[in-house]
Amino acid sequence: MDIYIVTLTVLGFVVLLTAWLPMIFRRLPLSLPIACLAIGALLAWSPFPLLPRFNPLENREFTERMTEIVVIVALMGAGLKLDRPMGWRRWGTTWRLLGIAMPLTIAALAFLGSWILGLGVASALLLGACLAPTDPVLASDVQVGPPRTGEEDEVRFALTSEAGLNDGLSFPFVHLSVAMALAAKDGGDLFAHWALIDVVWRLGAGVVLGWALGKLFGVLSFKMRGSSLAKTQDGFVALEMTFMTYGVTQLFGGYGFVAVFLAAVAFRASERDNDFHEQLHDFAEQIERLLMMVLLVCLGSIAVNGQLSAGIDWRVVVVAILAIVVVRPLIGWLCLIGSGHSPGETAVIAVFGIRGLGSIYYLAYATGHADFDGVETVWATVLVIVLASIVVHGIAVTPTMRWIDNRRSFSKGKPIPSVH
Repeated sequence: MDIYIVTLTVLGFVVLLTAWLPMIFRRLPLSLPIACLAIGALLAWSPFPLLPRFNPLENREFTERMTEIVVIVALMGAGLKLDRPMGWRRWGTTWRLLGIAMPLTIAALAFLGSWILGLGVASALLLGACLAPTDPVLASDVQVGPPRTGEEDEVRFALTSEAGLNDGLSFPFVHLSVAMALAAKDGGDLFAHWALIDVVWRLGAGVVLGWALGKLFGVLSFKMRGSSLAKTQDGFVALEMTFMTYGVTQLFGGYGFVAVFLAAVAFRASERDNDFHEQLHDFAEQIERLLMMVLLVCLGSIAVNGQLSAGIDWRVVVVAILAIVVVRPLIGWLCLIGSGHSPGETAVIAVFGIRGLGSIYYLAYATGHADFDGVETVWATVLVIVLASIVVHGIAVTPTMRWIDNRRSFSKGKPIPSVH
């Protein structure tokens, strides 16, 4: 039997399911990422070697590049979704989650890594930096709807904008962990270089270039008479914006994740009511879903074939439980005190800090730039938390968001939609 033909057949079947299953799961306590993990597990148990069983410890560069692509495409899609203009008050919840919740989460997870897992300072900080940001890829079920659909309540907006920005803002802490690991081995002054380059320059370049390129694409799309990009009606312009923004920013030493999301936000601000935004968003979302499916099927295959299970023990399980059940919900709740949200909205925002492919990217990136002690334990902990987050949040998301929608409809005096 030709394995290549069999693989193409199975891949076509899986892609068909990724298009079909979201309609089935719309009212069920399940999600597409859970289905992808299950498909990967089933393929790993099948008699056909249909998938490369990539161990991220042995294929770090492949893991880094694949997760990098899917994250930047997801960031572009997240930015294009947002109807709300950027502002200090309008984005007040987002700034709380970024400025208060994320640093505290990094510190709490680093403490757990040191206290329970016995990691050194650099490895513990890396663990916290990888797991602090929420994921723009796997959180689509809790994000706002497509552009101009009106599906932008406070809960969805907070989770979408947080996921769009914190994937880049955690990068300075990843670089700090790398600098600490290198300094422990080679010595040298690390904090001055980290503060000037990894914080000031990289963040500044990401913000400035992202906003400027987004505005430039806005001019090319909506202001050029007779030859605007919007007239092409080609959705793949979203990929052009994503790759050019990310590439230019990285060439200048900036944070491409920050730039891509801000470019999408600036692009929306250039002309909010054009149908072109919807086409770009829909195309980006389809590409994101396809890439996500491939990676999660591979992750599901890895999870059941025992390649990484050797690094999992009771300590990893305890840290995973604390990270999902205690750290994010508690810190998220505390940072939103006084924000004006109802207790129910505050609880949902605090609990649904979904971890995903961004965490895997950061870990692959960092371990390619420095040697960390206990790296197998860090990998095992990150993967267990990502898998647990996919399952726990995937089961809870449908009834939770239905409750949010029903509550919003009731508060507006509209009839609550039937769930049957």
